[in-house]
Amino acid sequence: MTGPVLRRFRAEDVAAVYDICLRTGLSGEDATGHYADPDLLGHLWAGPFLAIEPEHCLVVEDSGAVAGYCLATADTRRFEAACRQRWWPALRSRHDDPPGDRGNWSRDEVLAHLVHHPPVAPEAVVARHPAHLHVDLLPRLQGRGLGREVMTAMFALLATDGATGVHVGVGPGNTRALGFYDRLGFTGLLQTPRMPSSTRPSVAFLGRPLP
Repeated sequence: MTGPVLRRFRAEDVAAVYDICLRTGLSGEDATGHYADPDLLGHLWAGPFLAIEPEHCLVVEDSGAVAGYCLATADTRRFEAACRQRWWPALRSRHDDPPGDRGNWSRDEVLAHLVHHPPVAPEAVVARHPAHLHVDLLPRLQGRGLGREVMTAMFALLATDGATGVHVGVGPGNTRALGFYDRLGFTGLLQTPRMPSSTRPSVAFLGRPLP
């Protein structure tokens, strides 16, 4: 039997990518059962890449099934503009922006609010690190060097397409992810504050040059 295989994303992989996004959706832990709409996490953090920039989407296939991915854009500002035109409008027609006290929102309502008010990367981050990416592997693939392999492949792909630097956003309490990115040469760029009245958590932005 062959081991895991890294390959380009294909259209038939969408459901598997969404499933992985859910199963790693709580700071790397399984979010299954935590959302009334299990696709909402995928709509926010995976679907835009698959629809808008599939040429920068890689998956890891293991035993005939997709079990990990790395999704990226070479130009964050261009990607954000494309999402405004081609991705968020259809989702907004299906998910209302929740009213009332944000402190009383459900997990689904927090994500629905982000559909209507998607995050925008700080200019201080994208100025020198215009690309950004998301990477997730199911637990059975973790600790085997596959994260480094898929990231190294993505770095080369983004550099070939003109990106000079790449950034990621991480929860500052996610020590496992922070350690992973540190070993790949990422350094801290800035950390956004967590405002008491906001649904947006604090985010630590990390970046590294390419390739």
